[in-house]
Amino acid sequence: MGARERIQQDLAGLEEALAALTLEFHSTYESYLTALGQAVRQQLILACYHLCTQAVPESFLKLSFDGRQKMQQSVRRLAVASEEKLRSLATESEAEEEDEEIEEDEFDEEDEFDDEDEFDEDEFDDEEIETEEETEEENKFSAINYELPRTNHQLPIPTNSPESLARWQYSIEKSIAHHIKLLSRDTNRLLQQSGILASQLPEPVLEAASGAESSSDSVAGPPNLLNIVIETDISSAPRNSAETSHPKPLRIIAIKLRLSEIEFADAGSSAWRQQIRNLSAKLNSLGRDYQKKQREMAVVEAESAWRSSWFEN
Repeated sequence: MGARERIQQDLAGLEEALAALTLEFHSTYESYLTALGQAVRQQLILACYHLCTQAVPESFLKLSFDGRQKMQQSVRRLAVASEEKLRSLATESEAEEEDEEIEEDEFDEEDEFDDEDEFDEDEFDDEEIETEEETEEENKFSAINYELPRTNHQLPIPTNSPESLARWQYSIEKSIAHHIKLLSRDTNRLLQQSGILASQLPEPVLEAASGAESSSDSVAGPPNLLNIVIETDISSAPRNSAETSHPKPLRIIAIKLRLSEIEFADAGSSAWRQQIRNLSAKLNSLGRDYQKKQREMAVVEAESAWRSSWFEN
């Protein structure tokens, strides 16, 4: 009993340390996400500026004055919505309505519906007719969704074990990465619809280019831009021609926000990221101690169970 009580006291102490660490994690992530949201907003606008003025200035100059203003306003709206979404990641309540909790992974990027889903076709047709009546300049930006999609990464603060706190942290980090990926995608869609980026480059090509970035000829330039040259097998010769196709260089330019570059350029989010690393090291150490004590408790209880069930013949 002495050994069991000692282990129980050690576990109680570890649980107190875990509760304090949990609160520190939550407070640090709130500050980090506030700083990160501001940094993402600023650097998204800066990346769009560099793309329009340095990477593809000819495309930007082809826009009318009103077209430039509308594109810039759209970028600002997207940046502000992104900042608000990042800031809310650590404080979203578990008690939100179910219909507001849409798991992003359950749908593809085109938001396809299952056969069982119901919607009002007449209402859809009315919206389509109304859209067709818009002017070409207004319609150019009407499809942009400034409110980034909700995700189902609801993040209640865990207190029961180091493993649950580690899962909570993983959920936040996954949400951040997912959010930045969606923000890059939506910004590129906006720039394509405005005529800044080539519309014939579908998203799968941009995804493939992002994956091949490290192994391709990367062009030096501002941060948070994808600017690479890749080899393609596209040939201008007819299919029935005897000519062989030769790889041709294809330059791909797009927005590609990178968390490492955002943090590197922003002292605030970089400092809070270092605090998170320190807390993660504490959590790893506490988790090892917690597992060790649980193992010791299991051994003590197994020895007690063995003695209680053993009888000499």
